[in-house]
Amino acid sequence: MQVPFTWKVTGWFMIGWSAEFEVGDVRALHYFGEDLAAYRDESGKLHVLEAHCKHLGAHIGHGGKVVGDCVECPFHGWRWGPDGTNRYIPYQPDRPNRGLRLRSYPVKEQYGCIFMWFQPEGGPPQWELPDIFGKFPQFETDANAYYRPYPEFSSRADAIPVHPQIVAENGPDSSHFRYVHGASVTPVCLHWEHVDEEWRFLTGWPDVRSDDPDKMALRIHSHFSGLGFAMSAFEGSSNHRLIFACTPVDDEVSDMFYSIWWPKEPGETSDIPPDHVRAKVERQYLKTVWEDCDIWRHQKYVENPPLAKVDAKPYMAMRKWATQFYEVPPTGQPAPTA
Repeated sequence: MQVPFTWKVTGWFMIGWSAEFEVGDVRALHYFGEDLAAYRDESGKLHVLEAHCKHLGAHIGHGGKVVGDCVECPFHGWRWGPDGTNRYIPYQPDRPNRGLRLRSYPVKEQYGCIFMWFQPEGGPPQWELPDIFGKFPQFETDANAYYRPYPEFSSRADAIPVHPQIVAENGPDSSHFRYVHGASVTPVCLHWEHVDEEWRFLTGWPDVRSDDPDKMALRIHSHFSGLGFAMSAFEGSSNHRLIFACTPVDDEVSDMFYSIWWPKEPGETSDIPPDHVRAKVERQYLKTVWEDCDIWRHQKYVENPPLAKVDAKPYMAMRKWATQFYEVPPTGQPAPTA
């Protein structure tokens, strides 16, 4: 998908689930056009570094080894710390090269999900990663009241040709639910606002059993934190929470992540959902979440769309809000001059 804005978007982005990385694991990743090496050190903390060793360019994510809180290059054994500094050279152990540094990326893990901060020039986080159980405090906020999201209620779609802004634009687009997802009721946007890095919206699903057009069978409360992901809480029959995330791989495709926190049944103590709950969630939510991908694979970005009146104001407001996360020009375009 060709878009007139950069894929190197500033913000917090999901890169996987905590259970995928055991202590001592070293793994190669690729996001924002950058080769990365992720490793979980001996204390259990996860780190993400620039992948190629500053010595002779070996990819640390392929064959690297954890030593303490460092990752060791598989080529000559040079060790790099969580902050990216060179900590040890085996054949001159008392003289690490203190002038060399791999770029390190801030990482946070939350309720089994891993998030990485990205800013094109390597700047620090500009806002705190929001807490999914701190959001929407009007509903149950105890994480122990929900089944674990991974692996039963999580899925991903890799290399989808879609930019995170296009995914976010599904928020104010109410009419597509009938045609893409086969919804029998068209949802309505009850409220929307943007506050700094957050885009917040409330979607209602009219109750077809009622003659009152303002009565909703379901309300979905959603907050985008930048363009990387939305946290949502469902108010209705299920009362679950979820994260839907989109992380650019390069200037053409993104990886997408989806996790649901489903409320435990009364008296349940296990974090593992029983089979009948798994079957229900998979049927109602996990099988339909990727239906938009079939549209995105062939979609062309329209810069000035002839929107219907009901969608125009929130749709264009979201596009304007999104511009704050583009701190560099698109690939191949010069930076603006003063």
